Amino acid sequence: MRGCAFTGHRQIRPAHESLIEELLLRGVRYAYDRGCRDFFSGGALGFDTVAARAVLALRSEHSDVRLNLILPCCDQDEKWGYAARCEYQKILRLADSVEYASESYTKYCMHKRNRRLVELADMIIAYYDLSGSGGTAYTVEFAKKAGREVHNLFPNLEKSAK
Repeated sequence: MRGCAFTGHRQIRPAHESLIEELLLRGVRYAYDRGCRDFFSGGALGFDTVAARAVLALRSEHSDVRLNLILPCCDQDEKWGYAARCEYQKILRLADSVEYASESYTKYCMHKRNRRLVELADMIIAYYDLSGSGGTAYTVEFAKKAGREVHNLFPNLEKSAK
């Protein structure tokens, strides 16, 4: 396998917050065991941030793990709160590579970023509530049409949260 990318919602459901990090870490370990060494995160708030932290945790166990950020634009964190910006800057510093879909924000930069994530990976780990709209829905469908292996954590989190 070439690599593993992540796509998911910016809002993590409160019932999932205590469970998602462990389940995601199991997911990245599964990808690693399948041969993935390059992991690609879109750098957004929510799921992308949790995914980047999971990859960094795996990298502390396996030095051949690479965290690659595929970001929509250089200033995506411009309107974020202080704590989110600090965490984002830390993840940027710890990343092995950073690629931007666009120099500055455009109405297409998120779309370009999402397509690029799918292009770079054989496996996608998602946090998708099956609502059928938005960037996560588009990315999951694009990945399936491209023949990528998609693992959605949302249904397992729903079962575990009950």
